[in-house]
Amino acid sequence: MRLPIALIALATLAACGQKIRLEPVEGTTLPPAPYGAEVLPNADDLLALEPNAAPDRNVELRTRSEEREDDPFDLPPE
Repeated sequence: MRLPIALIALATLAACGQKIRLEPVEGTTLPPAPYGAEVLPNADDLLALEPNAAPDRNVELRTRSEEREDDPFDLPPE
């Protein structure tokens, strides 16, 4: 009983790793062009993230522990 379940799980996991070029399903088209756009974007353009959706990290991570600076807003409860 465990072998068929393991095979199904492995087959499902293997299917997740497939990377092929995305194309519309046969007989359908891509969504219409956005309002004001002159050209119809392709699948790659529609999947590209805007800089605001995935910003670059601009803060260097701390590599060792350091003493925290005094926080004037860290007040005890009243």
